[in-house]
Amino acid sequence: MGQLTGGDPSLLRRINSAVVLHALRAADLATLTEITRVTGLSRPTVEGVVEGLIEAGLVVESAPEDSGARRQGRPARKFRFRAEAGHLLGLEIGSHRVAAVLSDLDGTVLGTGAKSVSAEASADDRLERLRTMVADLLRRAGIARSSLRAVGVGSPGILEADGTVQLSTALPEWTGLQLGERLRRSFKCPVLVENDANAAAVAEHWKGVAADTDDVVFVRAGLSPGAGSLIGGRLHRGYGGAAGEIGALHLLGREATPETLLSTTGEPLHPLDEQAVADVFAHAREGDERARAAVERFIQRLVHDVAALVLALDPELVVVGGWASGLDGVLEPLDRELARYCLRPPKVALSTLGEAAVSTGALRLALDHVEEQLFAVEGTVTARR
Repeated sequence: MGQLTGGDPSLLRRINSAVVLHALRAADLATLTEITRVTGLSRPTVEGVVEGLIEAGLVVESAPEDSGARRQGRPARKFRFRAEAGHLLGLEIGSHRVAAVLSDLDGTVLGTGAKSVSAEASADDRLERLRTMVADLLRRAGIARSSLRAVGVGSPGILEADGTVQLSTALPEWTGLQLGERLRRSFKCPVLVENDANAAAVAEHWKGVAADTDDVVFVRAGLSPGAGSLIGGRLHRGYGGAAGEIGALHLLGREATPETLLSTTGEPLHPLDEQAVADVFAHAREGDERARAAVERFIQRLVHDVAALVLALDPELVVVGGWASGLDGVLEPLDRELARYCLRPPKVALSTLGEAAVSTGALRLALDHVEEQLFAVEGTVTARR
């Protein structure tokens, strides 16, 4: 590991600042002595860095506690990371709703919001619905839009790095939409656009059932089913961002759509929304033979799609979300089929985050971006004491 020399003071200051800020963020309150011990930096260095962070608005000195008892000498100064120095948004854009979660720089949730939207809404109408929902959330939380440091967005479709939608069959007028550019004009801060299933996978790894697992496949069963995967704890997008797009399998000769699979009348199920699907599942539980056949078709398709992903990626855990997370009978056939096909079958679990998964994962992506700016240390050098 390299050692910094006197020729790179600017980099040295940035590294020391990141080290001190990271230590402060990990503690509720810390004295200069405690920061010195944790970071290994010299006392004068820590004092200088802390003063600089106070000037930047990222750290504040806390008022001494008044215990009522007499003390000898001046109490040690204590400092804390100002999580309120900026704010983050995680957004979900879906077929039937838009949703948001707002947090501080620690990822502590300060508020949530959601609004329904028509499945047939135009791209402009859907984005306007999103903007009004965000404006309402910020107003209720008393947060200025200028305080936002980053915005994460989960959207259906195959997405380019800049947030342009290459292909999306789930939303009208979505294919070809320059979603990232449109949203950046609204927020004036970094906007990170990610596939919704990928965002949900990130959320499950952060706060859900996959929190202790680094090799995960998340399957989001819905109108256009998709999957997100983490390999070694890192999101796997694929070469063109299309990894996990199992909803496109009908383009390869599989003609049966979810509307057909879940039909109990011989005609495609329409509208294909959460309530209609819930009704089919409810009728199946009540013993309706046509509904039971529809649910069985749906589960069998899901099993085959998941098995293909598992064979390709060999994950430790498969998390099932979307509509299927409400299915009582989805785990047993998944376990059974994966045991047939896989040398070492993965564990299978239902999502614990429910409909909050996409917006929560989008928030985590925004938080990752800010943390990279605040705490990343360049290269492989170490701070000089």
